[in-house]
Amino acid sequence: MILLDGKKTAAEIKEEVALEVRDLKNNGYNAPHLAAIIVGNSGASITYVNAKVKACERVGFESTLIRLPEETTEDELLNEIAVLNVDNDIDGFIVQLPLPKHINEQKVIMAVDPDKDVDGFHPTNVGKMALNLPTFISATPYGILELLERYTIETSGKHVVIIGRSHIVGSPMSILLSQKRKVGNATVTMCHSRTKNLKEITLQADIIVAAIGIPEFLKADMVKDHVTIIDVGITRLADSSKKNGFRLVGDVAFDEVSKKADFITPVPGGVGPMTIAMLLKNTLLACKRKNINENHKS
Repeated sequence: MILLDGKKTAAEIKEEVALEVRDLKNNGYNAPHLAAIIVGNSGASITYVNAKVKACERVGFESTLIRLPEETTEDELLNEIAVLNVDNDIDGFIVQLPLPKHINEQKVIMAVDPDKDVDGFHPTNVGKMALNLPTFISATPYGILELLERYTIETSGKHVVIIGRSHIVGSPMSILLSQKRKVGNATVTMCHSRTKNLKEITLQADIIVAAIGIPEFLKADMVKDHVTIIDVGITRLADSSKKNGFRLVGDVAFDEVSKKADFITPVPGGVGPMTIAMLLKNTLLACKRKNINENHKS
């Protein structure tokens, strides 16, 4: 069994990005600039955003963090987005999800300029991704593709089963892995809460992407030998034996499933670190595109 080490792979990607940033600066360009808007005081969101800011520092990016109170209105948030859309110093930005209940997430996603949408959530970018055109691929699916590629896991002709159909992971993963691309050409089955005979389906899978949000859902009796497991879930479970009082688990019962798997991502340290690394790659891409456009204008 080989662990798909997202921490190590993400560190390699950050090194590659940092080298490209050095080249940009040496050629007289500004460093890429990533902005993040966070609304409210969700502990998890603040942790994620702080990790993104730290990652920016590490690779030589500029970063801007805009913190707004929980009671920020939808219009106020849309105004902040409008300002970032026209700010030429900002190459890409994200609005940290989830948002407070009184704000319409879809409206917010639609308001982001697709050229700065480094999360890859805008319908323009989702559409380009579905048509296999150059675009921003949302960071978690992009990170999974990179892990599969860097560990040379064959996907062509394989049966991939995806558990979960979210717009952020399950749905884009099903499209990407079935496309004609280096990490693709798979036969994909997407399963969800209404799927019947789930176990029968997962037992046929060569590769399983678990993104359902239910801790330790996928058990050993649901997978065949030599399977590849990508565990996207992350849940805090109370655990009095731990110093901090909890442990992090994925959607896969790791201890039992790992005995049957050839490759498996750990939680934490698998898909999570890759997400931030790919956000940096998307921001670098946004910066390069902007430079190309400006060169054409001049």
